Amino acid sequence: MKVFITGASGYIGKATLASLLRQGHVVEALARSDASATAVREAGATPVSGGLADLDVLTTAASRADAVIHLAQADSAEADLAAATAMQHGEGTYVHTGGTWVYGDTNGVADEDAPWNPPALVAWRKEVEEQVLARGRSVVIRPGLLYGGENRLIDLFFTRPGKESGAVPYIGDGTNHWSLVHVDDLADLYVAALTARAGSVYVGVGGVDPTAYEIATALSHGAGLEGKTISLTLDEARAKMGPIADAFALDQRFTPARATQELGWKPKHTDPLADFARS
Repeated sequence: MKVFITGASGYIGKATLASLLRQGHVVEALARSDASATAVREAGATPVSGGLADLDVLTTAASRADAVIHLAQADSAEADLAAATAMQHGEGTYVHTGGTWVYGDTNGVADEDAPWNPPALVAWRKEVEEQVLARGRSVVIRPGLLYGGENRLIDLFFTRPGKESGAVPYIGDGTNHWSLVHVDDLADLYVAALTARAGSVYVGVGGVDPTAYEIATALSHGAGLEGKTISLTLDEARAKMGPIADAFALDQRFTPARATQELGWKPKHTDPLADFARS
């Protein structure tokens, strides 16, 4: 299959591009800089020069592809919807990226049909996803909190501050759960979704949802801090992290059953705490 992908040089994109190529797909990838183009080419894909604001470029590339995977982060809801619309002009499957934070607290183990209660940080996604799905040939992936590889958000807001202060933070009493997914497993889900039924929505989660305190403790061991952690109030976390603190404070648990049953996708990484403790 010929696939057009955005965000191929990013955290999720690198893993997804590698999975696509490993499974025999031919890939064109949007590249907004010479460095991105070089990275794409060296990985084995063909770069397409442009950014998300270059709507004609997106439409042309999507039209000659059998499927599209949109991973790049836009600057606004309007920009994301405009790019998504431009890439839905072809005939193949369009795979859009959302996120599980839109559900808010799940009050136990939830699935894709749980009601939305998003923190302000991601509330904009609702209108975008509704319009994307309304076009009739789209699939939406809502990843959980990512880990593995560069591990960006967790590293930026927890591991690095922990190394600087001597103790990895968590919010409140740390009993809230994080629904995690390894970046390599998520990449395989994106590839599996190329054959999904139009209108499908999948949460991309590993099915193991440790507490924030358990994660902070494992991160602390991985950082060489001997398990030292520190609790922050939500107000303290907001002052240090900004609006994303409200997302990290969510209590979320999800099942990957739908993607397993419909796509045959099964996460391979099922012990995130061990991964954190080794990092």
